[in-house]
Amino acid sequence: MSVDLRGRSFLKEVDFTREEFTYLIDLAAALRRDKRAGTEVQRLPGRNIALIFEKTSTRTRSAFEVGAHDQGAHVTYLGPDESHIGHKESMKDTARVLGRMFDGIEYRGSAHENVEILARYAGVPVWNGLTDQWHPTQMLADMLTMRDHSTRALHELAYCYLGDARNNTANSLLVTGALLGMDVRVAAPAALWPSDEVRGIAEQLAAASGARLTVTDDAHQAVLDVDYLYTDVWLSMGEPEAAWGERIKELLPYQVNAELVSSTRNPNVKFLHCLPALHNRDTEVGETLFEKWGVSALEVTDEVFESDASIVFDQAENRLHTIKAIMVATAGD
Repeated sequence: MSVDLRGRSFLKEVDFTREEFTYLIDLAAALRRDKRAGTEVQRLPGRNIALIFEKTSTRTRSAFEVGAHDQGAHVTYLGPDESHIGHKESMKDTARVLGRMFDGIEYRGSAHENVEILARYAGVPVWNGLTDQWHPTQMLADMLTMRDHSTRALHELAYCYLGDARNNTANSLLVTGALLGMDVRVAAPAALWPSDEVRGIAEQLAAASGARLTVTDDAHQAVLDVDYLYTDVWLSMGEPEAAWGERIKELLPYQVNAELVSSTRNPNVKFLHCLPALHNRDTEVGETLFEKWGVSALEVTDEVFESDASIVFDQAENRLHTIKAIMVATAGD
């Protein structure tokens, strides 16, 4: 199949077909191989990339910057206080300005509407580095990582997301697995399930792809025979500390710990996390959680995080290769 994504934006998973999404995974694997072999060919020479970060980041920013430099492009970082966006200038006006100066624009922020406006008015490819509703660049890295650690095709694999499932990562995992025909389970308290809208999108995709979708509050049943366990932070960016105690109590039954891993009955099960993870007391937040609520880990225990089952740093590295693939495919020669 010939795939041409030049000039396209990537705002959510369903912007691309199953074949186009798989093409990006394949391209990322090829770019990774070339980088490691020292044979990478630059396909973004002279390109200028704008990186809009209304929310801070480690992996997303690093991946876009290193990926752009590897491919010969230049980047301009616009942090939370480094532009007039939303203060003196609308997103629509910002899009029309940046589109005349840059060859591609990344946006990481809150309202998904903002990245949609950028794509509508910029006239150049726009990439969603994260919004409140979707996290599509993370999904490419996740799927590449799952494929790396299995001898079976993606549509033959099963994974379970556990914890707070009303966030962007859970939404994207449900929809991406549905797009690719996978066995997707979500285990969370009913009050924290993905919205009816997101589940409806996933069900439509599953009807076409043959995906198997499960959303349940029974964690131990959900993880039975899965190939991958996946979780994310329970305390989202900006969540008031006053709400932490109740959230911890609500979600502790969904913690990825040794007992839950054993419940999969799969001795080769692997663990994924989009990071950062609260798995020990080695951070300010981690110490606060221990002092106030007596917990030394939240969504995953240190035992699991540091185990041979954990492939979170392969997953983190793959953010670079997959984000590079997006830029090359949509803004390259």
